[in-house]
Amino acid sequence: MFSLLADKLEDTFRKLRGMGKISEKNIADSMRDIRLALLEADVEFGVARDFIARVKERAMGQEVLKSIKPGEQIVKIFHDEIVDLLGGDASPLDLTPPAYVMVVGLNGAGKTTSSAKLALRLKNEGRRPVLVACDLIRPAAVDQLAVLAKQINVPVYCPEPGERDVVAVARRAMKWAQDQMATVVIFDTAGRQEVDEPLIDELKKLHRCVNPKETLLVADAATGQQAVKVAETFNNAVGLTGIILTKLDGDARGGAALSMRAVTGKPIKFSGEGEKLDQFGPFVPSRMADRILGMGDIVGLVETAAAKINEKQAMKSAERMMSGQFDFNDFLDQMNMIRNLGPLEGLLSMLPGFNKIKKQLPEDALNPDRMKHMEAIILSMTIQERAKPDIINPSRRRRIAAGSGRPLLEVNKLIKNFMDMRKMMSGKGKMGALMKQMAQMDGHGKSKKGQVPGGFPGSLPPMPGGGFPGFGGGISGLFRRKKR
Repeated sequence: MFSLLADKLEDTFRKLRGMGKISEKNIADSMRDIRLALLEADVEFGVARDFIARVKERAMGQEVLKSIKPGEQIVKIFHDEIVDLLGGDASPLDLTPPAYVMVVGLNGAGKTTSSAKLALRLKNEGRRPVLVACDLIRPAAVDQLAVLAKQINVPVYCPEPGERDVVAVARRAMKWAQDQMATVVIFDTAGRQEVDEPLIDELKKLHRCVNPKETLLVADAATGQQAVKVAETFNNAVGLTGIILTKLDGDARGGAALSMRAVTGKPIKFSGEGEKLDQFGPFVPSRMADRILGMGDIVGLVETAAAKINEKQAMKSAERMMSGQFDFNDFLDQMNMIRNLGPLEGLLSMLPGFNKIKKQLPEDALNPDRMKHMEAIILSMTIQERAKPDIINPSRRRRIAAGSGRPLLEVNKLIKNFMDMRKMMSGKGKMGALMKQMAQMDGHGKSKKGQVPGGFPGSLPPMPGGGFPGFGGGISGLFRRKKR
C-alpha cells in the first residue's frame, strides 16, 4: 500500500533534507516531482493540484526559507497536509440506538466480507451485532453471509429462498433483530453498478425503510479514480456517512484513499488489508500519513501484536532464548505466532524505514512460501533433533533434506542461521542484554526492580533462513510495550 508513492516521495525529501538552504526554485522543482508522484499514484487531478498549491504556499513562507532545517520543515508541512487530506482525526461510527448500518457498493468490492469483518470488530468491542442478508440478486450471496456469520459466531437473518422484495426483508429483519436484543444491525445489500438506475432506485427505497445511522460505501482501493466517481454516485443516491476501503494490501498506489475524502467530503472509517476476517481496522489519517512518508506505524504494530500474540507464550520464548535453551520447537511456535499476525510484508511495512530495508532484501525474502519451506524442514526432524539442534550431523541433515523435499543447502542454511541467532540472543552484547531485560519484566511491562525498559530494539533479530526479521524477542518487546 502506497509503496510507489512512498518511494518517489522518499527520493524528493532526501534531496530537500540534504540542502542547508532552500530557494524558491528548489521548492518549485520539488513540488513538480511531488505532483507527478501523486498523479502516478492515481490521485485525482484536481485533488493533486489543490494539494500541491497548499503545500507550496506554506513552504514558501519566510519561517521555512530562513529556518535552520528547511527540508525538515517542508516534510512536516507535507505530513500535516496529507493528514488533513485524509480527513484529520479518525471518524468513529455513530452507534446510538437504533444502530442500523447499511453497507453499499459495487459488485465485487467486498461488501459481504466487509460486513462480516465489521460485525466481528464490533463483537470484540463488547457489542451485540447481527447481520442481515439483503443481497437478493447475486447467487449464493445469502449463503456466503451465513457461512461468514457462523465463522464469527454472530446471528444472521436470511430471507426465504426466492424472496425478491428487499424492503419486506428489511422490515422483518428489524423486528427479528429486536428479538435477538441486538445493539447493532448490519445490512449487507446487493452490489450494483452506478449506471443501473432500477437497482439504485431499489437501494433508495431500502434506505428510506431502514433509515440507517451509518451508510458505508465499500470501495476497492485498486480501482483508483473510478472509486472516487462511484463514491459520488452513491453519495447522491443515499447520502453516505463513511467509506470502507478494501484490498489496500493489494494496491501499491493508494490514489483512491487520497482522493475520496477530498472529493466526497465523507470520512474513510475503516480499511481492510487482507482476506482474513480480523484483518480490518479503523482508518487513522495520521498513521496513514506516517506510512506514506516511510515513518511506519508502530502504534498499529503494537495493537496488532497485543491482539493476536499469546503473551505468556511469547515471554516463555524470550526467557528460553535468553538462557540459550531456545530450540526448533520454540521456533516453530514463533512461526505460528507470526502467521497469526497476517501477511509478513504488511506487518513489516509498519516498521519505520521498511521501504529502504525492503530494497536490500533478496527478491524472495518476503515470499510466504519461505516460511512453509522452513516449517517442512523442521517437521522433518525427529523430536530429539528439534529439542537438541546440536546433534544434527551431516547424515541427519541429508535425511531431513530428503524428508522435507528441500535442498541440502537450504537445510544447512536454516540450521546455521538458527544457531547464530540463538548465540546472539543469549550472548553478552546489546541483543542479549535486551533479552535479559525482557525476561525480567513483570505483568505490567516493568522490570522486577520497578524500572520501565526504554525504547524499541533498534533492529529485530534475523529469522533463521535469512532475508527478513524474526521476532525472537522483538514481538515480546512490542507486546510488553503495549502494557506500559
